Amino acid sequence: MMWQVQEVKQRFSEVLRAAKNGGPQIVTKRGEEVAVVIDIADYRRMRGETVSFMRFLQSGPVVDDGLDIERSTEPSRDVDLTD
Repeated sequence: MMWQVQEVKQRFSEVLRAAKNGGPQIVTKRGEEVAVVIDIADYRRMRGETVSFMRFLQSGPVVDDGLDIERSTEPSRDVDLTD
């Protein structure tokens, strides 16, 4: 999506949200592309920065604490892994 500088100044929170959820946001000034707002994870990936496994897990979607997952009570089946 493209934003004019004036729009970015007035709707900065919306631009940040769009960058996080919808991809890079291009900023224009007098019709010329001058900047791009991107999600921090994309920026770090582009720079080649590594993320610790713990940080990766923490950055994932929030799981509802009240989530009720039903699991089968039947014993697992035997699998022959020899070929």
